[in-house]
Amino acid sequence: MSATEDFGARAHRMLTERGPLCAGIDPHGTVLRSWGLSDDLAGAERFALTMVEACAEGAGFIKPQSAFFERFGSGGVALLERVVAEARSAGALVILDVKRGDIGSTMAAYASAHLDPAAPLAADAITASPFLGTGSLQPAFDLAAAHGKGVFVLARTSNPEGEEVQLAARRDGGTVAQGIIDELAARNAGAEPLGSLGVVMGATIGACATREGPQVRESTYGIARGTADGRDNAHDLSVFNGPVLVPGMGAQGGRPSDLPRVLGPAVNSAIPSYSRQIAQPGPVVTSIRSALDALQEECRSALGT
Repeated sequence: MSATEDFGARAHRMLTERGPLCAGIDPHGTVLRSWGLSDDLAGAERFALTMVEACAEGAGFIKPQSAFFERFGSGGVALLERVVAEARSAGALVILDVKRGDIGSTMAAYASAHLDPAAPLAADAITASPFLGTGSLQPAFDLAAAHGKGVFVLARTSNPEGEEVQLAARRDGGTVAQGIIDELAARNAGAEPLGSLGVVMGATIGACATREGPQVRESTYGIARGTADGRDNAHDLSVFNGPVLVPGMGAQGGRPSDLPRVLGPAVNSAIPSYSRQIAQPGPVVTSIRSALDALQEECRSALGT
């Protein structure tokens, strides 16, 4: 697999060959303690490298959450560099969850830190926040295009606080979220088999998590979030030809059966991301692999792949 091939082409190949599932690596204190590990750098190292060993050869996508490494200082950042390098060496595509979003030279520096192949923390793709304007991410888009990398831009997140921005109405009557989706769709236009600019769509949007699973609910911001068929109608992915990263799976309430409701016609480019549910059987590597394989098959079945 060529490192200079567009990220969209590589992601499409992974979806076909390994399946859609993305394994999150989040050394959260609660997870470390559930493994009998200390909530310190040593515990994070044991956890993260075990997860790489268990997941990186089977999952097409690995998503480390940078914040859970950064909290340990320089040692945590060095560990993150190792996790990214080892996961990529095992053949997985690494989506570094950093949610960078700034303007001008600062955004260019963030892009260089994670999308320049010469950087110690270079990944295959990053997450980015567009709420200083999608155009503010241009340095990341440019560097991604130059080096065959990807950028996943937040559009609709599962947290209720996001609604006041993401579902706000623009002058043309559409939502802010739809404007982000439309701009990225235009940037991906003509790309085959997928564009390299993706969106982030929370698995539980248009729903609230309950013990029985997500249930459709109404927005408090004046936009209906439930139609007769249960589909959230605050966004439209019908012409979006890029990968769609779907966090909020598993412990946060999202299930594979929710993906067609959330994504509609873009469901074939879904990359559902699990973290705690895969890590839960640890620290035994074979148990983690079994959990990953079971979730992979569940996702394949729900997506019809």
